[in-house]
Amino acid sequence: MRRIIFPYGAIAGAVTIGTMIAFTLPSEDGVGGSVWLGFLVMILALSLIYLGIRRYRDHELGGVIRFRTGVLLGLGITIVAGTVYVAAWEVYLSVTDYAFIDGYTESVIAGREAEGMDGAALQAEIESMDRLKEQYANPAFRLPMTFLEIFPVGLFITLLSAGLLRNSHRVSADTG
Repeated sequence: MRRIIFPYGAIAGAVTIGTMIAFTLPSEDGVGGSVWLGFLVMILALSLIYLGIRRYRDHELGGVIRFRTGVLLGLGITIVAGTVYVAAWEVYLSVTDYAFIDGYTESVIAGREAEGMDGAALQAEIESMDRLKEQYANPAFRLPMTFLEIFPVGLFITLLSAGLLRNSHRVSADTG
């Protein structure tokens, strides 16, 4: 299984974070792109979970795989992808002197102001963003938070793929 988990997970994580950073770098505030684009990138990159489970089923197990085995394989790929994603994000943050969170919080506040928020509501939003900055400075908060950006998408694709690809009956050559 490791021959499937590590390469497929590493490629999925690298494609995801590489694309995310590519969309973040060109923007003035360092928080470019959209949430939907981010999810689309994750879904496309994590489609390697499906391909990994299918490859393992077809080449290692002779076309037969149980749901549980598919889930374990998919979770392995997801965990490796998430680890690569988090590690690369930490390198990116370090290289950019952790400027992301400042740009992010400023863009959220500017967005609220553009929506017409003012007074006490705006002040509460500013305080909320200040708390987020403090929390984000702590790796014990930031690392799991970053991992949880990608993990639910990988879990969903894992369950879907394991369900679609499960086949507990060996197909004989004479059935048609």
